Amino acid sequence: MANSNLKEAKAAKNDEFYTQFHDIEIEMNAYLEYDPNVFKGKTILLPCDDPEWSNFTRFFAAKFDELGLKKLISTSYAPDSKKYKTPYQPSLFEQEAPQFDSAKTSVKGKIFVLEQDKSGDGRINIDDLEWEYLNGDGDFRSKEVTKLRDEADFIITNPPFSLFREFLAWIMEGGKRFAVIGNMNAITYKEVFPLIKSNQIWLGATGNGNDMVFGVPEGAKVDDKDRQKAARLGYVGNYTRLGNSCWFTSIEHGRRHQPLSLMTMADNLRYSKHKEIRGKTTYAHYDNYDAIEVPFTDAIPSDYDGVMGVPISFLIKYCPEQFEILGITKTWFGSASKTYPEQIQVDRHGEESRVTKLNDGAVLLHSEVPQNETYYMVDGKYYTQVYARVLIRHIKS
Repeated sequence: MANSNLKEAKAAKNDEFYTQFHDIEIEMNAYLEYDPNVFKGKTILLPCDDPEWSNFTRFFAAKFDELGLKKLISTSYAPDSKKYKTPYQPSLFEQEAPQFDSAKTSVKGKIFVLEQDKSGDGRINIDDLEWEYLNGDGDFRSKEVTKLRDEADFIITNPPFSLFREFLAWIMEGGKRFAVIGNMNAITYKEVFPLIKSNQIWLGATGNGNDMVFGVPEGAKVDDKDRQKAARLGYVGNYTRLGNSCWFTSIEHGRRHQPLSLMTMADNLRYSKHKEIRGKTTYAHYDNYDAIEVPFTDAIPSDYDGVMGVPISFLIKYCPEQFEILGITKTWFGSASKTYPEQIQVDRHGEESRVTKLNDGAVLLHSEVPQNETYYMVDGKYYTQVYARVLIRHIKS
């Protein structure tokens, strides 16, 4: 299920979620553990960023010398161009600068550049940051920001959730290495999954599918439960939590090369901690895909040579040396073995409706009416549908 704040973002275009310094630090540290020189001599672009509010610029500015960066560039988006409106007041940082222009502050984006020791204190840090107004509003799709993309070696940011597909395509068009935060459900997008399947992008090392806390603008709509959860995690005030956010990246980290430790099929059927597996005589087989249903990553059998359908969260622990990704159970991927006619859907309350939902996912056939879950009837037969599954198989050594 999508997080309520992500639904809200889609509806209201509330894309202002500010990443915490700690979350940026632990993810970047995973890349540095794998390759300590990964950023050395490189230019990093932080689009969709503003050091007055965001932690991305603050992190890389603080680590500029340590990482051996060549140049750091950040760009921000003009307040008047944002779809989700909040009260705007220029910061003191902007107002006290000699280049401040009250006619531009709301309608122009800004560019921030860090590349030299301007203060003369012998180090390069945020005190050496220089800025000016962009000619346009700072939209990443503009020629102005695209030119900065082409100059950069890495693109790292938390892009607008509502524009994730387009933003990722913009990165891939530029052929840049990147690390960006998105909704884990983006794995199922036809613009995203083929890139994962072809090993061009993968999930990051940290925070995937867990509670990530983000800052939000003053006055932004936040679900009370998510605000309370953020508070329990130590963030009180204008914060929210997003439980299904994750990092998408093309930067190597060691955790994706750690193979899963798995039990045999027989041992899973006997000892698995999951009631959906334990005690059964065999794993369920899909009616419309030649694959078995594996509803939990830790229930993947070590000795099954055929195709398996696993949750999208499997990609958090996916090791490309251990498994081959074959496809995904979505209509647009086109690998289903059959098409169902119109179905009668019966929900948990017994309400019936006519739908065609079975044709977008993996389907299980049942010998009797399924209990306590939504099911579908076609020609006197009973079916249920599982959430999107990634189709995988073991790589034989």
